Amino acid sequence: MSKKTVVIGASPNPSRYAYQAAELLKKYGHEFVPVGIKRGEVLGKLILDIRTRPSVNQTDTVTLYIRPELQSEWGDYILSLSPRRIIFNPGTENPEFEKRANALGIETEKACTLVMLHTNQF
Repeated sequence: MSKKTVVIGASPNPSRYAYQAAELLKKYGHEFVPVGIKRGEVLGKLILDIRTRPSVNQTDTVTLYIRPELQSEWGDYILSLSPRRIIFNPGTENPEFEKRANALGIETEKACTLVMLHTNQF
């Protein structure tokens, strides 16, 4: 079953983990929406500028590729997407933001999206 996933911290650079996550999401049949401050494309999809707080309907998962300091700036926006879950990839762990999400009934996971996809745990 496809799980629409918003990739926060998207980058047009193929060596970045956010880009690699988008590749795997596509490979495994999940729709992805790249959102970030970098300009460019990820696999033919334009990166939506997080500063405009783009609306994304029916978000299942948000996968984070931004540092905790930036999460405080974009936290309200991320929560406004009403995802079922938020994945805190290595280096993005943020107990305070996790608590905020959990209080709204949003599941949180400290995990690696790449590993989750490769091991069928996504």
